[in-house]
Amino acid sequence: QAHLVESGGGLVQPGGSLRLSCASSGFTLANYHVGWFRQVAGKEHEGVSCISLTDESTYYAESVKGRFTISRDFAKNTVHLQMNNLKPEDTGLYYCAAERFANYRAMCQMPASYDFHYRGTGLQVTVSS
Repeated sequence: QAHLVESGGGLVQPGGSLRLSCASSGFTLANYHVGWFRQVAGKEHEGVSCISLTDESTYYAESVKGRFTISRDFAKNTVHLQMNNLKPEDTGLYYCAAERFANYRAMCQMPASYDFHYRGTGLQVTVSS
């Protein structure tokens, strides 16, 4: 059955870095917009970053601009989220999703309840000293 698998989460100190990976199995990820989302305790669900299937245009939430970078690895059917200068407020459950919206930016505005075409199970990122 086609699905997404995330990896790369864990515990890191403030100012540190992590790279999250979202790999597809059973389908070609390059044919979809891909987004990373997070749920932080006490805050609303947030579309962290999304990347277009057409021209690799990218969207970032204001809270992560300049610190996070989304990219595709076509050879590995994977999308990465490089997270630098991590802050305690970045702590949360992160998941990736794949969808074929007309607009990749719209994908990043979807609520947690939206039924994406594919959605990973999520992983924990904890930023703490």
